[in-house]
Amino acid sequence: MTLSSSSSCATLTQENGQPIPVKVVTSKDDHQLTDGIGCHAGKEEMTLAAAKIGKKETLDKYAADYPTGPHDQPQSMCPAFGSLRVGLRMRRTATVLSGSACCVYGLTFTSHFYGARRTVGYVPFDSETLVTGKLFEDIRESVYKLAEPEKYDAVVIINLCVPTASGVPLDLLPDEINGVRIIGIDVPGFGVPTHAEAKDVLAGAMLKYARTEAEQGPVLKPREGVSEQPTVTLVGEMFPADPVSISKILEPMGLALGSVVPTREWRELYAALDCNVVGAIHPFYTSSFREFEAAGRPIVGSAPVGYEGTAEWMHSIGSACGVDEQKIAAAKNAILPVIKSAIAASKITGRITLSGYEGSELLVARLLVESGADVRYVGTACAKTKWSDHDREWLVAKGVHIQYRASLEQDLAAMREFKPDLAIGTTPVVQKAKELSIPALYFTNLISARPLMGPAGAGSLAQVINTAINGKHRFDNMKNFFQNVGQNDNAGIWEDIPADHSKFKKRYSDKLARLAQERLDNKDTQDVGA
Repeated sequence: MTLSSSSSCATLTQENGQPIPVKVVTSKDDHQLTDGIGCHAGKEEMTLAAAKIGKKETLDKYAADYPTGPHDQPQSMCPAFGSLRVGLRMRRTATVLSGSACCVYGLTFTSHFYGARRTVGYVPFDSETLVTGKLFEDIRESVYKLAEPEKYDAVVIINLCVPTASGVPLDLLPDEINGVRIIGIDVPGFGVPTHAEAKDVLAGAMLKYARTEAEQGPVLKPREGVSEQPTVTLVGEMFPADPVSISKILEPMGLALGSVVPTREWRELYAALDCNVVGAIHPFYTSSFREFEAAGRPIVGSAPVGYEGTAEWMHSIGSACGVDEQKIAAAKNAILPVIKSAIAASKITGRITLSGYEGSELLVARLLVESGADVRYVGTACAKTKWSDHDREWLVAKGVHIQYRASLEQDLAAMREFKPDLAIGTTPVVQKAKELSIPALYFTNLISARPLMGPAGAGSLAQVINTAINGKHRFDNMKNFFQNVGQNDNAGIWEDIPADHSKFKKRYSDKLARLAQERLDNKDTQDVGA
């Protein structure tokens, strides 16, 4: 393709000479991103700009797949991290970001902090390349350079906020180049609520592509070959030991573990689709589940956590695969007593509030409740879906309050309300808990990074949780030690405690707010005059 530009549109010309009109942002009426609507703009402005510039269908799809409310968007890391993580964990897959340099720096840092060992590609842009359409040409050029079949099965291009809001048309990229698949997705922070759901954006796009390939003809087998037994595909990022535990649970029923989505290689996508049943371990993979349903695969929610959870899950999976009831019962008799013993030997005592943004919060809560914990509140950043209904109903019956799309304020309010012996949550929740002398554990690093399924998961949480609860005296000692050193503006050791200037701060804050309102009023007047 070649590019020619005019004052209002850029025309992409295909190799056959046919023009493809691509509208780009060039004027105030089109919400010019180079004049006030950039990374710093609010969600409403960015969404409006993206809708006017040709991304409405994409945003509507995200709104349907990942509904917001009662809280609009959790206060967590950039959602694009989820898609980036999925791509970087796959063999023979190149991942390229298109967005502002500050966003790319933060995402790259976070990815490598969480163990990524692959290069993150980046297509730089500025106001000129964005407005003229040159950014798309730069993306296209980078894709052609990367599309080496000896190195890659797929190249993933991820549009961040500004390229999405400006209508950079990744859908005009070729579907494949030299046999290398090209996957272009938009993952704006104003359209995808959480990084957990952004994993589904890419996983679903890949499954759709792979399903189309499988429908057209023979595809590659997985490296470990094809199982002769009926297989169960698992959906959700889990601790590495959990698929192994689930495999042992399936064996007595004559079933085998299939692929785990998100997969670690492209060819595993075919095996994932070629299953007998899908285990929706994490319930928020809406786009991925749509592809499995299109392939005619039944889906079972929840997971084998705890005694009751494992028993129910085994029955549901076995029934979906047509396993004889007596065989299911025999498999339960082999597995459940082990889990019951492990739970009995690893009791948890104490009141707990729990919150996180991984999507496995309800599963962890079930395991805690079965282990004896008094769980009062579970907050999850993800949305309510039908695949989490069973876990929600089970927890509510046990007196647990469930908050979907939980905000930080709701998590903190629950902690103040229930006064737990232990708060499990995100970094700011843990920080506030420790300020209040409440033991706390970071969900992502200390809870979800442990086995949860089957016998291995039954006793895995007790030690770390009981140790944390029993360490409350250390927080009391620290609070007593530091109680006279002040806080906020007065924190530290002072000969003379700083004077309170709260009245001056309020007057200055009011002045700034007044000036901001005046600027806004002037802008509205100018717009009307124009």
